[in-house]
Amino acid sequence: MTYELGQGTGPLRGVKVVEIAGLGPGPHACMILADLGADVIRIERPGGQPLADGPQNLLNRGRPSVALDLKQPRATETVLDLVERADVLVEGMRPGVAERLGLGPEQCQARNPRLVYGRMTGWGQDGPLAHTAGHDLNYISVAGVLHGLGQDKARPHFPSNLVGDFGGGSTYLVIGLLAALLEARQSGRGQVVDAAIVDGAAHLGAMTAAFLAGGGFTEQRASNLLDGGAPYYDLYETADGRHMSVGALEPQFYDLFVELLGIKEEAPDRFDASRTVELRSLIADRFLTRTQAEWVGVFEGTDACVAGVLPITEAARHPHLEARGTYVERDGMLQPAPAPRFSRTAATLSSPPSPEAGSQTRAALTAWGVADVDGLVADGAAVQA
Repeated sequence: MTYELGQGTGPLRGVKVVEIAGLGPGPHACMILADLGADVIRIERPGGQPLADGPQNLLNRGRPSVALDLKQPRATETVLDLVERADVLVEGMRPGVAERLGLGPEQCQARNPRLVYGRMTGWGQDGPLAHTAGHDLNYISVAGVLHGLGQDKARPHFPSNLVGDFGGGSTYLVIGLLAALLEARQSGRGQVVDAAIVDGAAHLGAMTAAFLAGGGFTEQRASNLLDGGAPYYDLYETADGRHMSVGALEPQFYDLFVELLGIKEEAPDRFDASRTVELRSLIADRFLTRTQAEWVGVFEGTDACVAGVLPITEAARHPHLEARGTYVERDGMLQPAPAPRFSRTAATLSSPPSPEAGSQTRAALTAWGVADVDGLVADGAAVQA
């Protein structure tokens, strides 16, 4: 098996990233970097780890898998050797673990002062909870985000791990890495990017904080403009048990919405709080008279701001997403294409996820210029799967 650097086509072509493999947001961030053209080398423990490896894990696409036993000094030295050639290192371990392995920021930046060192955690590098375990659900709970999610006044509902791991986590890590890379090219000095899910998730809530500051906003689910409190910004069931999303906020959009829905003459004033229940019931009853496909036929292509709620497999076949190539079939899997789009340096999918941890150990280390790869494999510091 061969592997060459510089195969990416996106705007980050030429940027080199060392990824110390983890779960969730760290791999997603490195997938984004690889999608955008960076050369990312993924360092995994021999044998891999549950939920993180295998040919179907799309979060691992676009980069080779190298298995190193970081308990062995030669393996640690190999990572530091890679760091000397890299622009970025990403790790997602608990605070202090990388330092104990000999791969903390000071140790790495001693070898490469220009290195941008990205740290992905839930709680951050300091604070009372920094050293405790947690998951997406816990982080968005403490950050004040989960409380307001969902349209059920009795209890909040969580949106899988989208808001924490990937919204407040990997996305903010990538933003931080790119900002630090830009600064490093001006100053000649790297720095540590402390990306904590609690920080990023809180930052995603800036509009909610603004509503609170402005008054007239209540921290009660399904009671405000954008959380289902308004009948014209909500989800409605159709005759076939599917749903339509309604976002008819502006007056011109709302007027078109009630006209196309067929309730223009009987709909009460939408700003009359005493008739909110009446308006919601009217909308709900009307949607139940047709299937989702029928309502999509009524609303799609208009400015009423109404759309069918689709699962991924159907979304991929939607004419608009098909036209944009938002989803692609690659390596036998349906998967999202790289985002965003660039006018000159278009990002493209490169290699599929590695079939197992360490499947490209020899090829990738050789391509990065590491000496005596066979010796590393022979003494067990590296493993070729």
